[in-house]
Amino acid sequence: MDCIFCKIANGTIPAKKLYETPNSLAFLDAFPLVRGHTLVIPKNHYYKVQDMSESDNKDLFETVRVMSGKLESISPSTLIAIHNGKESGQEIPHVHVHIIPRNSSDGAGPVHSMFSKRPSLDEEEFEKIIKIIQNKK
Repeated sequence: MDCIFCKIANGTIPAKKLYETPNSLAFLDAFPLVRGHTLVIPKNHYYKVQDMSESDNKDLFETVRVMSGKLESISPSTLIAIHNGKESGQEIPHVHVHIIPRNSSDGAGPVHSMFSKRPSLDEEEFEKIIKIIQNKK
């Protein structure tokens, strides 16, 4: 497989490793947005979060929890982000969690600032969305 994260996980490509478990790996992003920008990946290849096994999912998010605390030694808060599929902005088709140290002067805003074309939904539309997601007719 020609996946850069799989190659990092199996040691073929070096990375600035910060933390490792049998199922996941945390390392510094090679193209950081800020100092300490960290990626956490499952060692097994998965395209989307919902594709992951339960055990890999638990391990990955426990690693995210641990690393979030560690990164607060750099900055008072962290942004945790997952692009879950190509259309959401996922550039590498392997599940990865960004943990980005944040502070009030970093120039980045809240998640709502990312979307300029926000919908205006009425109660009927909210109910339609709920039915679709819950697979009800």
